[in-house]
Amino acid sequence: MTEFFEILLRPQGWMYLALLSVLEIVLGIDNIIFISIITDKLKVKTSKNKARTLGLTLALVIRFILLALLSLLVHLVEPIYQPWFGEFNYEDLVLLVGGVFLIYKSTIEMHHSISKNEKKEDKTELTFGSVVTQIVLVDLVFSFDSVISAIGMTNGMEEQLHANPIIIVYLSVLVSMLVMIRFSGIISDFIQRNPTIKTIALSFLLMIGVFLVAESFGHKVPKGYIYFGFAFSMFVELINMRIRSKQD
Repeated sequence: MTEFFEILLRPQGWMYLALLSVLEIVLGIDNIIFISIITDKLKVKTSKNKARTLGLTLALVIRFILLALLSLLVHLVEPIYQPWFGEFNYEDLVLLVGGVFLIYKSTIEMHHSISKNEKKEDKTELTFGSVVTQIVLVDLVFSFDSVISAIGMTNGMEEQLHANPIIIVYLSVLVSMLVMIRFSGIISDFIQRNPTIKTIALSFLLMIGVFLVAESFGHKVPKGYIYFGFAFSMFVELINMRIRSKQD
């Protein structure tokens, strides 16, 4: 506890907390988008809000558990199988399963969006339990990515803070999740009101899934490219929406 207050008394502590919180929020965008789309399958609005809050709360709990089991995560990158394409470990397995799941769900949702029988298909309502189960699966995959990225950014912090930087990581995860819980409903409503935005969001999730599969096979792709492409697409579509509103 003394170490915690010592970190907060240093300007560097607040700076690192802000940087890591922003990183966690950016890395959580794909999580929010998936939760927003999957919870739309619930017909009752109160159930949607409850599922979103529960999903993000579970993401917070999973991240805390992974941080607590940090020593175990080190062993997850040890090879468990070495096929012809290279080493394969538990982390790769999680990324592979999560990537395939995202590709499948994004493709199905795109098909539903453009299908001529959309109204008929939309009658198939998911249960609250199935929605939460899918959210937990995706939370697990994104939590691995989030925790590993946050830990990677703490290199060199210990010397400057003269304390264990893991405390900063815990705080940044908590701050980012509180922000996402606060704005998840607004983001979800915006996506559902604008079909073109939903298509861009689904394309983004599809690309994340492809990159997760590639990463599981050892092909690392800087995630900045993905988020920049998504942000640019959103920027262009927001301009188009502005133009269309003026024409109407």
